[in-house]
Amino acid sequence: MAETVPSGLLEACVVLGVSNERLKELVLLQGEVEEPLVEAEVLQVHAPPFVTKESSRNAAQHFSRAQRRRSFKKKREQPVSTISASNQTKEPVVSGSDDLSVPQSIDLIALPQLCFPDGLRITGESREDYYHFLVFTDVFGNQTHGVVAQYCRPVHCVTDNGIYQNGLRLNKLQRLFTTYSICIISKYPYYNALRDCLSSFLLQLKTSRMCEFEEQVKEFSAKLALVPIPPPGPLHVVFNLRPFQIELPSRLDVDRPVMDLDLHLPFLCFKPKQILQIISSILMEQRVVFLSTDWARLTLFAECFMIFIHPLRWQHPFVPVLSRQMLDFIMAPTAFLMGCHTAHFKEVAEELDDLVVIDLDQGTVLSSISNRLELPDVPMTARDCFIFRGEGLQLHYDLDVCCAGSRTDINELRAHRRQWQHKVNTVILNITMELIVNIFSEVCDFLNYEHRVFNSEEFLRSREATDHKFYKKVLDTHIFHSFLRDRLNRKNDAFTRMQLNIRSETRRMRALTESPHRPMMEGICKYVRPENGLNSRLGVSMPNLADHRLLAVPVRQTSMRTMPFHSGSWSPSRPIKTFKLPEFPPPLAYQYVQIYYNDLIKELSKAISTATPDDSALLARYYYLRGLVNSVAGKRVDALGDFQSLYKTDMDIFPAKLLNVLVESLPVEERRMAERRPDLNRLISQVKRENEQERARPIDDGTVKRFELPKKHLHMEDFVQRVQESGIVKDQGTIQRLFEALTVGQQKQVDPETFCFFYNFWKETEAAAQDVDLPVIVLEHLVKDECVYKLSSSVKTSHGVGKIAMTQRRLFLLTEGRPGYVEITKFRDIEDVKISSTPFLLLRIPTLKITTSLRKETFEANLKSECDLWHLMIKEMWAGRKMADEHKDPQFMEQALTNALLMDAVVGCLQSQKAIFAATKLAYFDKKKLEVPMMVPKTTSETLKHKINPSLDQTSPQAVDVLLYTPGQLSVSSLDGGGNPKLWCALSNGKVLVFDAASWSMQKNSVQVGKSRLNCMLAVNQQQLWIGSKDSFIYIINPRSVSCNKQLTEHRCEVTGLALEERTDKFSQTLAYSCSEDGSVIVWDVSTLQVRRQFRVSCHRLQSVQIHTGMLWCCGGDCVLEVRRNGTVHRKVSLPDHLLGSPRGFSCFLLFNESEQLWTGLADAGELCVCDCRDLNKPFIRIQLKDCTGVVCMIRVKNQIWVGCQGKTRGKIYVVNTERYTVEKELMAHDDSVQTLCSAEDRYVLSGAARADGKIGIWKVE
Repeated sequence: MAETVPSGLLEACVVLGVSNERLKELVLLQGEVEEPLVEAEVLQVHAPPFVTKESSRNAAQHFSRAQRRRSFKKKREQPVSTISASNQTKEPVVSGSDDLSVPQSIDLIALPQLCFPDGLRITGESREDYYHFLVFTDVFGNQTHGVVAQYCRPVHCVTDNGIYQNGLRLNKLQRLFTTYSICIISKYPYYNALRDCLSSFLLQLKTSRMCEFEEQVKEFSAKLALVPIPPPGPLHVVFNLRPFQIELPSRLDVDRPVMDLDLHLPFLCFKPKQILQIISSILMEQRVVFLSTDWARLTLFAECFMIFIHPLRWQHPFVPVLSRQMLDFIMAPTAFLMGCHTAHFKEVAEELDDLVVIDLDQGTVLSSISNRLELPDVPMTARDCFIFRGEGLQLHYDLDVCCAGSRTDINELRAHRRQWQHKVNTVILNITMELIVNIFSEVCDFLNYEHRVFNSEEFLRSREATDHKFYKKVLDTHIFHSFLRDRLNRKNDAFTRMQLNIRSETRRMRALTESPHRPMMEGICKYVRPENGLNSRLGVSMPNLADHRLLAVPVRQTSMRTMPFHSGSWSPSRPIKTFKLPEFPPPLAYQYVQIYYNDLIKELSKAISTATPDDSALLARYYYLRGLVNSVAGKRVDALGDFQSLYKTDMDIFPAKLLNVLVESLPVEERRMAERRPDLNRLISQVKRENEQERARPIDDGTVKRFELPKKHLHMEDFVQRVQESGIVKDQGTIQRLFEALTVGQQKQVDPETFCFFYNFWKETEAAAQDVDLPVIVLEHLVKDECVYKLSSSVKTSHGVGKIAMTQRRLFLLTEGRPGYVEITKFRDIEDVKISSTPFLLLRIPTLKITTSLRKETFEANLKSECDLWHLMIKEMWAGRKMADEHKDPQFMEQALTNALLMDAVVGCLQSQKAIFAATKLAYFDKKKLEVPMMVPKTTSETLKHKINPSLDQTSPQAVDVLLYTPGQLSVSSLDGGGNPKLWCALSNGKVLVFDAASWSMQKNSVQVGKSRLNCMLAVNQQQLWIGSKDSFIYIINPRSVSCNKQLTEHRCEVTGLALEERTDKFSQTLAYSCSEDGSVIVWDVSTLQVRRQFRVSCHRLQSVQIHTGMLWCCGGDCVLEVRRNGTVHRKVSLPDHLLGSPRGFSCFLLFNESEQLWTGLADAGELCVCDCRDLNKPFIRIQLKDCTGVVCMIRVKNQIWVGCQGKTRGKIYVVNTERYTVEKELMAHDDSVQTLCSAEDRYVLSGAARADGKIGIWKVE
């Protein structure tokens, strides 16, 4: 939702200069002092509201100016004479009793110094107009922006005795000139637009009389107050201020600021390497000073660099313009970013020795004490990529228009220049965002989201040694702390989107594994393959799951230097539309302002009526603007209607704060009118509910903890949290077994010393594995994702002397002397592992013996004291490999590897007689194979192709409640979110995951849709995917952007089913049906998201709906109803007689078009009931499902029915022949009930299990 309440373009307009009284004194002194320096004063302040309706205090609140402003009174000892061009005395510009309405965020005391940073002088000649820019920051960090125009006017001073100069009466009038400043202050940094506004206004001022000055400024200010700010997105606002047509660009995203400046300016003054130095100094929170002889450059360049570091935000004083009187600010002991005139800085430079001095005129970046800047460089990978991109920028507009003809229309010329600038800005935004992603992308891998912990030490270990100085400085800054807070809050901003887009397939696959942070073989040998992109074989269709290469889990990090660059890669590019405001009325007359608002509402209504429903983003912006204007015009009920439409169209820009103000300000009669409309009543109720939830929500201080070793004894709960924070392992069950291992034979708590020994040993062995230097002859025998995790000491074996190495796939001997490779065995080929003893002189040396299926002879190794540990580790890896192969679940192998490495760490840290016994507590799979049979039934093994675990980033398994497969789109690029098919997976508590169904890799971060269980999904079209929730909402996800910004809130109870009625012809509308538990059915127009019909059916707990031959079939617990379009019941199928006492009754149903059959499943019985739709009086055909206690779901695949059930001990899938009504296959699917089934192109069936299992099974269809 939008975070700030929108306001108009103008916050205030302030006129500054010299009063008439002071001018008279200065004219009399003319000649005694050459161009005297004069103190500027505030002469006028104009702030909205400018017009009000006398009969109503609230009718003309301009763009949410609801707060009271403090007043500023300008007191004078004597009356102020006015600036005049005639001999008549006029009213003073600011009288002693004037009450100037001043916004709270503006300090008028400092404003004269900022508007005249060089001082104000009375001169004998006119000067050209001059513009510069200001930024004001309050104590809370909120910024206000100013654009200042300085312009000269001739000054005539009239006295009672004539015209005097130096005490002598003059016969001829001498012309003097003074400078006035007009400062437009806005909440938004519209630097270019406001400069254009002032340029237009100054043309008008130069042809007008001075007596009209105040009224003209007020009228100009009132016009700007009528300009609404466009919401984030693809709609810009355009208005006329002759001779210019001025365009207000919208924010690119909700999380980005307005960007109305030329981002290429720094690239014109600095080389890319110098720009990196400036960015580095900002990221390290140095004391930065910009220097220039041009005041305008200071703010523009400073703002450019604030955009370059987005999403990181500068947290310290930000004063781009310091006047001469403000130079003391540079002495501040804290970090800051300030700017001053080159001549002014020389006064204080000698006293400061730790400033980063950036000279915009000379293009230099230096330290204040030397000619070099001694700061760590940006990491090399990011640096090289940025320099390469920066050097390729095309930054000269004149070069682009060499071949173009001269444009005769000034607005056409300006529009062409804006288009060019927009294109350049987009490229620069991508380059700078890519830089930030390259620097900080890996930070997310060292975050613990559950406990809000960042493991900084491990992150530093993972960086190149040459980059440590840079990261050590950055990691301790406020700017980085704020960035961490956003990452832990899972903020979906431009950084996140680019990070996901440039992350390679291997990088995404890494996120799905629980493999400890050991290097791959390619990482060890520093060998980088050229193919860093996606596998070229991945296409639009489903993958061949028999290809084991697709199911491998590579973990290698991809170098950012080799990543392809795509324009707009952080956000899909969208065409920009403009909305032109009506011509401004006389802005100081209330009735004309109301006419203007009515004309604006009519234009917006016309735009809404002509917008296509498919372009929901543009439609939402029109709703936003019309709701905003309606609220300002006093049409509050109409405004609520617009915001209700916006709520259903795009929640991202929904102005929640403005709506709160609007609802609270509703008069009694208007509130009654709103409550009589069901849609508005729901909106008001929703606002109240969210306000109550906001008040009840505990205050989150947003702290980010750094991982620290414990200093006190840890009980089980504290131990689990501390291990999760360390990043060693996340699974709660594994950590509990580790706790048992570390507390064997003692009180059930882990002392700090033991934890420290364990943690350090883990890290040391991890580092030792990274230091393994394997010869090329060894690397040739290993696959690309294979890594050595454990290396023994040098031992004597039956294959010679050497070190035994363990990877996640095999054991091999690294021979000594002449380095060589001797394979011992792959884990899947082991037949037996045991310990025996070999006599040696008078001793018997423990020997490890391994029998494999590929060799007749037994491998023997005299491992001595290491024998017991290796025995445990190999047995665990063997058992994990067997279970992974049998169950087609690679996670078993990853978990077994984790168990084995934890055994090693436990033995290493305990160093006692009980160490081996303690390590046996971690032998999970070795024990499990004794408790349950490892062999999977042949039918299940042949049908099951693969399993994936969507809960790997969770501390415990989550139920898979709904699965939905959507096919790929050949016409949509991967950057635009299309391309490959997707698998949508709804987990517990409203979390939706998206998998690339061509490789079964995680495609996007999770999307949170509410906090309740999700019951159903429906792919409506390429732009909409509907999800029904237990909280009574229907959430709409955009499948391309994988974001949820729409909701349908008409249901009052849990949404249980969704169905789509295809169009009968190209002129008809697509309709969708939704049902809720209380029996209500709503018919939706998909294109407009409006309710077409609504009715209620009588049944116990309505569970699902389907469309069949133009009729709606509804499944309740006690019956299945065939319903006409108007909601009347046509036919009813009741429970079979033998199940009339069933507490839950029907659980699901299917309709067959060919055989006109109705198939139903029972929630409390292990059987299916088949009914003939042509004659409902015929008895049911009953199909018994062996060992089934209840049917949960079923789908049709070809001519089969796949039924997901809760078995007596496990979740089962039954494949039923629809012709013979017999069970063809009984599949042992999951360790818990099968919650959902979906078909993927009739080639595969995907099953999701309940919480105790929490996995997705992929089954082959025959």
